[in-house]
This record gives sequence, C-alpha cells and structure tokens, in this order.
Amino acid sequence: MLAAPINPSDINMIQGNYGLLPKLPAVGGNEGVGQVVAVGSSVTGVKPGDWVIPANAGLGTWRTEAVFSEEALIGVPNDIPLQSAATLGVNPCTAYRMLMDFEQLQPGDSVIQNASNSGVGQAVIQIAAALGLRTINVVRDRPDIQKLTDRLKNLGAEHVITEEELRKHEMKNFFKDVPQPRLALNCVGGRSSTELLRHLARGGTMVTYGGMAKQPVIASVSLLIFKDLKLRGFWLSQWKKDHSPEQFKGLILTLCDLIRQGQLTAPACSKVPLQDYQRALETSMQPFVSSKQILTM
Repeated sequence: MLAAPINPSDINMIQGNYGLLPKLPAVGGNEGVGQVVAVGSSVTGVKPGDWVIPANAGLGTWRTEAVFSEEALIGVPNDIPLQSAATLGVNPCTAYRMLMDFEQLQPGDSVIQNASNSGVGQAVIQIAAALGLRTINVVRDRPDIQKLTDRLKNLGAEHVITEEELRKHEMKNFFKDVPQPRLALNCVGGRSSTELLRHLARGGTMVTYGGMAKQPVIASVSLLIFKDLKLRGFWLSQWKKDHSPEQFKGLILTLCDLIRQGQLTAPACSKVPLQDYQRALETSMQPFVSSKQILTM
C-alpha cells in the first residue's frame, strides 16, 4: 500500500452503523492506492509496478502490504498524482454519478449542494465546472469563512453561501439571476436538507448520499404536492452491484482524464504516517476540518 485516506464511511464502518460491515477481526479503510510487487502465475490483468485501487468497499487499506485476488483490484494509471489516485475510488465517483444519473442537466443549469467543502463536495464543484454546470455551494458558517469561500471558488464554485444565508428571505432575489437548480445533493440531512428542497425547481430531485447531522430528511407536504419534488438516495456500493466491473473501470478512467486535464484535483489533504493513525483518526472526526487525512505507508 502507498497511501489511504480516512473517509466518514470508514468511521461509520468502525462504529458498526454502515450499510456494509466486514467480518471481524478486520482491517480498516475502504479506499487507497497500492503498487503491485508480485503476481501469481495465472494473473493477467495487473503486473508488478502497476498501481491498483480496491474494486469494492471493505478491502482494508490501512496497512503496509497485503495479498489480494486479481478481481478485488482495479488498475489505475500511475501518471496521476499519488493523492489523486488514493482518493479516486469513492468521492469523485459518487460526485460524477450523482451529477449524471438523476437529472438530464445541460450546460448553464445549476446544482445546489450542502457540505460543499467535503471530499464529494469539492469533486462536485470541479466536475460540474468541467461539464459547464453552475454550482450553489452551501457551507456551515465558521471563523475563516472567507478563506474557505476563496478556496472553493478557486476550484470552480460559482456561489458559496452559508446555511444561515440560505434561510434568508433575500434568497428569492438571488434566484432572479441564477436558474433554480433541478438537482440538489444532500450529505447533511435535518434542517439543511429542508432548505435545499425549498430552493429546488419544480419537478427537481434531491439526492441524499450522507447524513452528517444524524437527523432525518424532512420534506414539507406542500413541496411534494405543488412542486412534485423527488427524493432519491445514492450509495456507490449499490451502483457497483448494479453495474459491471468494466463500467466501474470506465468511470475511473473518465475521472483520470479529468485529472490529467487539470479539471479534477485531490481534495485538500494532510499526509500522516501510518504509525500516527490515532492522531489522524482524531483529527478526521473534528468539526470544520477541511483537510482530508491521508495515511502514507
């Protein structure tokens, strides 16, 4: 193994409240990149020196070395940055599929999302910009809000607003200049998701892929009846079950092309040696941490 990030889903898996749980004892980590050292005589898909990422969640990437079957791995090009390869298999894939699979969006259309500084949020901003989509990015207010706003705008975010600003009456004027979004991406739940729904265009879709607030999504009856909004969910593991390994590999290669073109970078990262995993885990669970912890082996 070369590098492996700590994602919220990794923490959920350790806590026992994720949709997919490994048999115990287990190694943590659902994502990362490794380099093939040796292969068995019947292996044809990868060779020594190749970079590989997990084909599915639950592989256990927080370790220095491992022996896996060929089917458990997917080869990735090694001409992309190491941090991009280590964070390729979960967040950017989730962002791309949510932008493509729920609404037929055209260049100039807008998308609204919360948790916009998360790994998925940063990928949504960049992929949407590459597709010509406009993004309305909602974040929690914080002491260094201007610094965060500047960073997201440098990634391609068109608008960055706080949860409090989204609730204000003035947002009606905002949507006179910006098309109402047909797609909302929700990683928070609770009051935050209710606000996203309020600003969706008639017939639009809100896709929930996380629940950081640990509160239910509450949709008003009037929004469902009079605006005919759709509430959907997305889980990358289920998408993989519904599609072939070749289709997942195609998705990975599409994202690699965006990386090579400079249109998709890794999220803000902090490299931490594997032996300091305890510090990395503690940091990853702190509020307002915009830097993803990446374990380096």
